[in-house]
Amino acid sequence: MGTVVVDVMPKQEILDPQGQAVVGALRRLNLSQFTDVRQGKRFTLEVAGEVTDEVLAAAREAAETLLSNPVIEDVVSVRDADAAADAQEDAS
Repeated sequence: MGTVVVDVMPKQEILDPQGQAVVGALRRLNLSQFTDVRQGKRFTLEVAGEVTDEVLAAAREAAETLLSNPVIEDVVSVRDADAAADAQEDAS
């Protein structure tokens, strides 16, 4: 079983009230080194077999047509969760 992770963020020109609320809360907690927050969405898509190039292409299509609103959001990544975890372990 494999997992594909899709990250979606609001476009830069779109106001992000949730992100602004988080920035305000961080400041109240004396964590003022953070000057901006953009809040997005993460989807995890489970697949029955391996995550192949075809599966990633289908996930990107789903991200662009269903998981995001292309008027106000960008799909910022579509990746194999297991490959990303393996790469992170190798870097350690």
